[in-house]
Order: sequence, then C-alpha cells, then structure tokens
Amino acid sequence: MTPARLNKEYSKHRELHKKLDEYASDILSSESFQSTRVHVQHGSIPVHRHCIDVAKQSLTLSHILHARVNEREMTRGALLHDYFLYDWHNKEARPKGLHGYTHPDSALRNAQRDFDLSDIEKDIIRSHMWPLTLRRIPQCKEAWIVTLADKYCSTLETLKLKRGAAQQYIENRRRNQSVQG
Repeated sequence: MTPARLNKEYSKHRELHKKLDEYASDILSSESFQSTRVHVQHGSIPVHRHCIDVAKQSLTLSHILHARVNEREMTRGALLHDYFLYDWHNKEARPKGLHGYTHPDSALRNAQRDFDLSDIEKDIIRSHMWPLTLRRIPQCKEAWIVTLADKYCSTLETLKLKRGAAQQYIENRRRNQSVQG
C-alpha cells in the first residue's frame, strides 16, 4: 500500500472514531457496554468490536449511498444493536429460544434500561435481524443501513475474513516462535 493510500485510510479511520466519540461517548464509556468485550459474537470477534465495526460501516455506507440520515441516532443504534449482555454460546446464560430470533428483544430491553432511546434507535435495535425476523421490517433509512452493515460485518466475521484480536495475537506468537525456533 502506498504512503498516500495509507494516509487516506488512516484519516478515514480517525474521522470515523471522532464521530463515534462525538455521538456516543456515553455508550462507549459505560461499564455495561465495556462488558461486551468478554463475549464472542461471530468467529473470534467480541460483541464490543462487532458493534463498533457495524457503527463505522453504517457511517461509511450512508456516505457511499449519499443517504440523508441522522448520523447520531444511526451510530447509537448500531452500537446498541447487539446489547444483549450475555454469552449466547452458553445455553444456560441466554433466554429460551434461538438467539438469532430473541436477542433483538434482549438488546432493546437492556438499551432502554441504560440509555434514553429515540424511535430511530429503537427501530434499529428491534429490526436489525431482518429478514430472519420477518415481521420486524426496518421502518427508517437508518435501520436499513445498520441492517445491511450488520450483515456485511457478520459475514466477514463468520467466514473468518476478519479475525479477532485474540486469534491474531495467537497466530502472531506462533509465527514468531517458528521464526525464532
């Protein structure tokens, strides 16, 4: 990658993080949102990172589409879309039923308990699993964009095209040990 391309990518990354801080510093710094670091979402990606990636991808997608959206509400909804606060891999820890169908309700309940939500934010959280949850069709542009961004990020994570920090650390250690040994 050329230095100019690297600089452009770094600037884009920095701008996205600036928007996350501007729109949702209360969510990002909350103890309960921080607790999402310990639960794995897809592959080896923690829920915390997945939600941040979905928020950044939603902002990027809205710009690509030239969509007139409320960036603040879209970002906040994206961060909270998987705010279910349990290890979904543990059958005893999660609610009854299939996680894919039930977690939007858990996320919405938790988000309403911990934050003041707008109608757009509620729609994003409630409908992000469409079309799996057929009756919950997104009702606003922001919810459609987050739903698409979530599908994109989830696909990369599930197919291991995007690896979690833990997996990368282990692979780098193995690589370094084989070079040294």
